[in-house]
Amino acid sequence: MSKDFIPPAKPIIGQEERDAVDRVLASGQLAQGSEVAAFENEFSSVLLDGRASVAVNSGTSGLHLGLLAAGIGPGDEVIVPSFTFAATANSVALTGATPVFADIELEHFCLDPASVEEKITDRTKGIMPVHLYGHPFNVEAFEALAAKHGVALFEDAAQAHGAKANGRRVGTFGTFAMFSLYPTKNMTSGEGGMVSTGDAEVERRLRLLRNQGMERQYENELVGFNNRMTNIHAAIGRVQLTKVLGWTDQRRANAAFLDANIEGVVTPRVAEGYEHVYHQYTVRVADDRDGFVKALREEHNVGSGVYYPIPNHRLAPFRTSDDLPVTEQAAAEVVSLPVHPSLSQDDFERIVEAVNTVAKAGA
Repeated sequence: MSKDFIPPAKPIIGQEERDAVDRVLASGQLAQGSEVAAFENEFSSVLLDGRASVAVNSGTSGLHLGLLAAGIGPGDEVIVPSFTFAATANSVALTGATPVFADIELEHFCLDPASVEEKITDRTKGIMPVHLYGHPFNVEAFEALAAKHGVALFEDAAQAHGAKANGRRVGTFGTFAMFSLYPTKNMTSGEGGMVSTGDAEVERRLRLLRNQGMERQYENELVGFNNRMTNIHAAIGRVQLTKVLGWTDQRRANAAFLDANIEGVVTPRVAEGYEHVYHQYTVRVADDRDGFVKALREEHNVGSGVYYPIPNHRLAPFRTSDDLPVTEQAAAEVVSLPVHPSLSQDDFERIVEAVNTVAKAGA
């Protein structure tokens, strides 16, 4: 096979990111400091309409500290999707609370409000849907549901930098929201996370929790963690932040090309008034998804990803008897095709040809 492999994801790191890291290394100020503060302010301005941001060392840390700062702990329940990365449920469990799994809806792979309402008990303290693959969850329905039952709404926005729901930016309506800055996300800091909140007390607790419980050195106010972001990582993130909106435009253009040209699979849907950022371009293959993935790779040298083949409620730490039929269907059918902004037009024509050929052969 002579054609180069088309990867399903690829971090974009250029000279500007290298220069930013060199600047920090030359300064000698490597730990959390002025670069982190600047990154927080710029992230708030570019992606959150000025809502406060707190930088941490990973997305999982962001969820964990956000839940703690919002008062979640032992005896509480937080309703989450099972069809997502395990960090969502892990972060709840790490607080001592119990993750309760609800089903998703199939069009956007996000938590289903009707399923969530069936799971609410007198121990439910919060709902934490995921803006999965870059498509916002049903914001209006969950705001109404949380208000109706007097529970908090948290946002797992790990994959949704810049997404919008009816003109409102993701990350601006929950008690807190977490954005991941892992290398394969729409923007990266090398590793890290950003937590947004509109609650001044939650923000203060986040800053304490990430730094051993201190605002001022040696004046510990509570038991905290070492979950700080370094200046090195923040410097990378600051550069990426200047590019992410342009990259998102390219992802949308790439997705539109795939929408218009691929056949034989169920392509992603976008809710009216919502803006998808296509962290993943996820299709459904009803018959022999794994064979489809294998054929793309072996016959056409086109990579793809399967996120998430084992739902959280079937993982060893969380195994339950929950009946989540839509989750099970999605886990058996989803395939994420390359959509990242470093791909060329030739790459996309190869992807289309590969998908259509394999889909037709399996028909």
